[in-house]
Formats: sequence, structure tokens, C-alpha cells
Amino acid sequence: MYSFKNDYTEGAHPNILNALIESNFEQAEGYGEDGYTQKAVELLKQRIGRNDIDIHLLSGGTQTNLIAISAFLRPHEAVISANTGHILVHETGSVEATGHKIISIEESDGKLNYLHIKAVLEAHTDEHMVKPKLVYISNPTEIGTIYQREELEQISRCCKENNLILFMDGARLGSALCSEENSLELSDLGKLVDAFYIGGTKNGALLGEALVICCDSLKTDFRFHMKQKGALLAKGRLLGIQFLELFRDDLYFDLARHANKMAGLLRDEISKAGFRFLVNSPSNQLFPILPNRLITELQKNYAFYIWSELDSDHSAVRLVTSWATKEEAVLAFIEEMKMYN
Repeated sequence: MYSFKNDYTEGAHPNILNALIESNFEQAEGYGEDGYTQKAVELLKQRIGRNDIDIHLLSGGTQTNLIAISAFLRPHEAVISANTGHILVHETGSVEATGHKIISIEESDGKLNYLHIKAVLEAHTDEHMVKPKLVYISNPTEIGTIYQREELEQISRCCKENNLILFMDGARLGSALCSEENSLELSDLGKLVDAFYIGGTKNGALLGEALVICCDSLKTDFRFHMKQKGALLAKGRLLGIQFLELFRDDLYFDLARHANKMAGLLRDEISKAGFRFLVNSPSNQLFPILPNRLITELQKNYAFYIWSELDSDHSAVRLVTSWATKEEAVLAFIEEMKMYN
């Protein structure tokens, strides 16, 4: 059984494992004050092109979303999110459990735009309602679509004009930035959003996300929020070592390009076989629409999620490739798909 369920089935890239082993008996300061973490932070600042940003390393995406959003907002303030947003659907109400309402926007491609934001602002007019304050987007989105530079510029401009915080979930940011259809650079994010994170868990790390806070007003006391919610790791160097390895050269982007390449191979062959997709997703997540009988046969040897049932005979499935997906597994999947089609 080979899994296409997600991009964190495998452990970690060997460079990371070797670096962890080699540094294992070194003594290091705790709570992210170690030399490895400091070097990783400086390296990320260079890559982003800003020295005036704060960078914090946390263990996972849900934890990062929860701590960042709850820290950035006052009790009466709310979040604007697409109805497919991870914080709305797949985080067990963690943001809402802190007392912040999530205002859900219906969309067709997983993406918010500035018109969505303006509509929410026009509908929330006084103190008898929550106050929209933070716009949550993810790149790629939950359905694999990506934001182009012009789209992000429009959203950023709208947020600035209306005193809103723009926060980007980057759990799969590497895949978005390395997509053949992408027009954004890592450095653009440092200019266009108030905070974002660079996902390591889904791109070759054992665990870890690098939260980048660009807006000065959001930086205050953030480590207090991390500590209070259990995110300030005593052995913080475990995160620092991993991000240092990922960004020392171009490993982070090489791994993302591999995941995208494997997804591209799947995408091309599924298209050639005559199947459509739920949405155009130029990242490492694919949502082909397949006959249920074919899905049943493929599930004998491959693990993947059934995303949605479209009619009595067809369903959309989710196929996810990773930094470690084997090309021979992709080719074998394609051959079985053709055999049972």
C-alpha cells in the first residue's frame, strides 16, 4: 500500500537527520536561544530580504495559526476566511475556542479576493457585531490553488486601506512558490503581508513552521503567547537545526520542486486518460474526478482521500505528492489507473 494521502507520511530529509545526530551531544541554550536557531533566523531574514522582521519557530501549522491569530486579535475581533480555510474546517475550532469568530466566505477556488473582504466589512457595521480585523489566506489553498502576485497585491492594498491584518498560512508554501504558474517570490511576502509562516512539516522537516511577523504592532510579547500556549520548546534547537539545513542551500525549494514534479506527472497522465479535475491546482495537491468503480480498484494498492461525491457514479479524490514521493510509485499508479479505466 503506497500513500498519496498527505505530504508528511515520510520522516525527514537525510540532511536534517544527519545534522540532528551530529549535534546531539552538544550543549545548547534552550527555548530558541541556541546558536542554530539564531543562525536559521538570520538566514531566513536574508532570504526574505528584511532585517526588521521577527521570526519564531513553532512545531506545527495548527499551533502556529492558533497562537498567531489569538495573539494578534482583541476579544471582539474576528477573522475572515474562505469556507475551505484550514482554520475553519480542519483545526477543531481552535481559533474559535479562543473567543474569535471566523467569518466564512463562500468561494469556488479556495481563494479570497478583495471584493470578498469589502463585502464582509459592509455587512459588519457597528458594535452589535464582531469586528472583522484579520484576513486569513493560505498559499496554496486547501484545494491546491495558488495566489498570484496581482491577487495578493489587491488583497494587501484592501487590508491596508481598511486597517486589517493580513495573515498567510504557509504550511505548503514551498509548493506554491515553486509552482510553474507562480508569480510570487519569498521576498514579496515580506512586503505584502503582515505575518506568514514557512512550513517545514510538509516539506522535508520532522516538524516545524517558521512564523514571520512583518508588522511592528504584532511583535510585542509574542514569546509570552508562545510560552502560555505550550509552544516555547525547551529543546528549541531541534527546530533551528532543521530550518538551518532547509535554507542553508536551496534544499527547501529543491524538495518542493520534486513534490510538484511528481504531481505534474500525475496531472498530465490523468488528463491524458480523459479525466477532469475539481479545480486547477498547480501545486502538489490534485483533485481528479474519477468513476467510483475505478476508485475502488485503486484503493486496493494506494491510500488517498475521497474528497467529495459528485454524483452516484463519480467522486473527486485528493492525491498529494511529497518531497519524498517515488517516481516509480507514481508510474505504477498511472499504469493501474489505465488498466482499470
